[in-house]
Amino acid sequence: MIRAVAILLVFQLGGEVAARGLGLPVPGPVIGLAAMFAALTLRPALRPMLEETATTILRHLSLLFVPAGVGVIAHLDTFGRQGPALVAALTVSTAASIVAGVYVFRAVARLTGADDE
Repeated sequence: MIRAVAILLVFQLGGEVAARGLGLPVPGPVIGLAAMFAALTLRPALRPMLEETATTILRHLSLLFVPAGVGVIAHLDTFGRQGPALVAALTVSTAASIVAGVYVFRAVARLTGADDE
């Protein structure tokens, strides 16, 4: 398990180094995740080594939201003042994401010929 956690952290660290070192506008963990996906694709023997640890981490993912909840409670007055703007921004961005997803899905269906059915 320690080896698997170390591998996961190395990918995250590599992503952080790449993002900050190259000045990329993508978060380091996202780059690390893409690199880990590539490594798992190129070397499937890594999967059994990481699977149990990754499953355990995902099983307890809700614990990672505790700091976010504490931050919300700590800044409750800010949310009270900016509440309507936050609700509007979340509503508009969610709707825009759904609409963008529909257009991307339709474009991919058209390109792959699945739209003909």
